[in-house]
Amino acid sequence: MKRRTATQLFAAALVAVSATSVHAADAAAGAPGPYDEQADARADINTAVARAAKEGKQVLVVYGANWCKDCLALNKGFGQGHLGGAVDKRFVTVKVNVGRFDKNVDVANQMGVTLKKGIPTVAVLGADGQVLGTTKGGELADARNMGEDAVMRVLESLGKS
Repeated sequence: MKRRTATQLFAAALVAVSATSVHAADAAAGAPGPYDEQADARADINTAVARAAKEGKQVLVVYGANWCKDCLALNKGFGQGHLGGAVDKRFVTVKVNVGRFDKNVDVANQMGVTLKKGIPTVAVLGADGQVLGTTKGGELADARNMGEDAVMRVLESLGKS
């Protein structure tokens, strides 16, 4: 029997999540998803920065949408396994809804985040709210096919302190 590595299991879980149409159907029907479509992105980011300062962490701002399968897969990955633990240990995470690239685009632009190359995309902020790094080339836009280690490499390349 062949042993599977944690990365293979994580990638399989991401593919399984993205293969189901339940999340996309729920989002289309107006059911809540991980990206709050009514949230005040600036207020949420400010709250996350304040919390990060208290906890000695950085802020991970994840731009995405509930219709985006890669966004849903990345969100699921952040909630489990080695990746979830590593993200929780280092970051206060805030999700920002971009709708159909018609919401919170100004917030993304102010942080230097490029939405045109695909979502999800992220920015890392210091506990003082300063942008430390962003994805610029769609590095996470294929999150459902990325393994845990590949996602970690992207995050580790941002916000080195």
